Amino acid sequence: MANSSSDRPEAQAVPYQGEPLPNVPEDLVVPNVVSLDFEERLWVPQAPNVWFRPILFNVTQGYFVTLLRVRRSGILSRHRHTGPVHATVIRGKWHYLEHAWWATEGSHAFEPPGDIHTLEVPDGVEEMVTLFHVTGAYIYVDPMGNALGVEDVFSKLATAREHYEKVGLGKNYVDQFIR
Repeated sequence: MANSSSDRPEAQAVPYQGEPLPNVPEDLVVPNVVSLDFEERLWVPQAPNVWFRPILFNVTQGYFVTLLRVRRSGILSRHRHTGPVHATVIRGKWHYLEHAWWATEGSHAFEPPGDIHTLEVPDGVEEMVTLFHVTGAYIYVDPMGNALGVEDVFSKLATAREHYEKVGLGKNYVDQFIR
């Protein structure tokens, strides 16, 4: 029965009793993402003083969600997005040389497909951590937009798998993040 303020039925404290829908993957819950309270070897090296922490690798829809941690100032990369990107800053700040806005602690940025920009962490930022939800790929480019490399859900997954094997967690450790 719908309540008067909405078309939704009233919720009752009774779990669903029916059959599960077919082919629905398991839920994924990653604790302590905002508090960043997890062991150091879960951070996957990406470049000198740059790491990512996998949250989700969606190989069927072509996106990934990671925490990016940077402990240096300067230019990280220039890249073009093939799909939309959402970014929520947990710690520190950063910006793109091509835009006037700054991504500061607690803020959220949406980056449209096709945007080309150069990510910089400014001097004085000891640590920047941002939760990125990346759909599609990054295409790393030179200042004129010529492609230099590509990174997507599959390359991120392969990098994480290799790292977790190397640090003793096993190459299958990363499987928990795959959907």
